[in-house]
Amino acid sequence: MIYGNLETGAVPSLDLLTVLFDSEHCLAKEDTPLHAEAEEPVKSINKSEARLLTKQIAHFLRVEYGIGKYGPGKDIVASICSGQSRLACFFFGVVAAGGVYSAVSSAITSNIDSFKNVLADPDTKVLLCSADTKELALKSGMKPSNILILESYPEIQLKSADGNIQCNFAATGPKNLLDWKTVTDPEELRKTPVCLIYSSGTTGVPKGVLISHENMVAEAVLPSTINRRIWNGWAESGKLIGEQPLSDGYRTLAHLPPAHISGIQGYFVNPFLDGGIVYWVPNGPFDIMKFLGYNKNLKITTFFTAPPIYDGIAKLHQYRPALVDGAFRSLRVAYSGGAALIPQSLLAARADQVLGDAEQGKPVLISQTWGATETTGAVTHMPPDRAGWDTLGSVGALLPGVTMRIVDEDGRDTQPVGEALLKCPTMMLGYYKNPMADKAAFTEDGWLRTGDSVRVQDGLLYYVDRMQDAINNGASRVFPSELETVLREHAAVSDVAVIGVPRGDQGSVPRAFVVLSPQATSQGATTDIIEQQLIEFVHQKTGKGLAGGVQFVKAIPRAPVGKILRRELEKMAK
Repeated sequence: MIYGNLETGAVPSLDLLTVLFDSEHCLAKEDTPLHAEAEEPVKSINKSEARLLTKQIAHFLRVEYGIGKYGPGKDIVASICSGQSRLACFFFGVVAAGGVYSAVSSAITSNIDSFKNVLADPDTKVLLCSADTKELALKSGMKPSNILILESYPEIQLKSADGNIQCNFAATGPKNLLDWKTVTDPEELRKTPVCLIYSSGTTGVPKGVLISHENMVAEAVLPSTINRRIWNGWAESGKLIGEQPLSDGYRTLAHLPPAHISGIQGYFVNPFLDGGIVYWVPNGPFDIMKFLGYNKNLKITTFFTAPPIYDGIAKLHQYRPALVDGAFRSLRVAYSGGAALIPQSLLAARADQVLGDAEQGKPVLISQTWGATETTGAVTHMPPDRAGWDTLGSVGALLPGVTMRIVDEDGRDTQPVGEALLKCPTMMLGYYKNPMADKAAFTEDGWLRTGDSVRVQDGLLYYVDRMQDAINNGASRVFPSELETVLREHAAVSDVAVIGVPRGDQGSVPRAFVVLSPQATSQGATTDIIEQQLIEFVHQKTGKGLAGGVQFVKAIPRAPVGKILRRELEKMAK
């Protein structure tokens, strides 16, 4: 059976920059503010200024480094730059010059040999860094003259690490600008890469994912079309209370790493298309109190964040509600992705009371999304008229243009639960110089294997778990997410992850890694007693056991976007 969305959604046959800067699809006007530092929100950059910076950077990259000189999609500009308000313009400049912007995440930079191997590729001509990542850049093996340092505040600067090459932002004449090529040919849009993002590597060696013009345009336009139709309909019918989270009413907070698809697509592209502004949080460890302050003071209306941050908000509200009060009163739309969000734990902490402003008839429209780097982000979207706490267990409906099959381990269509195979306009070109990985990722007839187990109910998709994370115990199979969801309901559990550990002839059995809650540690119960309580709790709720026991830890290892690093847990279990 093939699943899809009956709603049609046309993807314009235009290149990414033309869609954003020169088409009716973009709601941003020339004076619309697009980016600002969260600490200095009044010093923003508008669309007209972003256009100029894009052309200046494109000219600089072409003249000094030959980016795009021999055609588009060939020269790579890598980046380990921290998030800042002019980073999006650098991305646009790379694309305008005809280059490929390559975001290198901490999953790679944490291993200097892997980092050097990525940059040793002959197509990689330039490495962008920021002041805080300069030392790492200098260890990369790139020549200092080919390492660029970007500073956005108080004034934009772009210069080489040896100080000999610098972009002259004071020069605004035609000779110092490079315009991008407008592309309308569907085949060229489909096949020309503009972005290279390395997968997180949580289950293996990181692979470079090639993303095209068509991919990024579709990932922005398709959900936006749905949102605009519904929000505008509410406004016309008088059902809308307060401002729309579009144009002037779209304010979001860039707090996730810009090396992931959620940062690149979610901060550089989608807000721009909808005429919104992105406030950039200073680099450094995540600080939930500053996060609360930014949301309150900047009156953030929309954000996408990872489940651990939602959990942190819920726990603060549960134990110190005064700290959270009023922080999210302006919030209208909240998305979650990267890992499963557990609605029960949020509702148990009454998070629905602090996200949005229900008392004034403006509850937050909260929803989960599902996708991957290989699909340029989300392939699902919860329409605003279906979003809310009652549908939060779902990851939404498939986007228009997305088709899906659910198959068993032999590739045969099955129901209700199986692996999702996809075809969609956001599907990657393939893995960078890795034909073996391409062969493993795609079926012979072109379906992308997601590796995710899902089910469909009432037109909505529900994520079950990663297929490879399933714990096989003889003839039965247990998905870790099922046990994790139950364990999170227990008052003694602050965070949890479950993996399979070997048990002789039994195959694998579930073991829970548990971070104890403040409530559990304050009551003085021994870990032996708590372990037994948790095992009995899981059995009562599911009829299944934790034959591998419970291992108490200080923290669950996670990727920056919230994914559990199960390979790290496997090491801890040995």
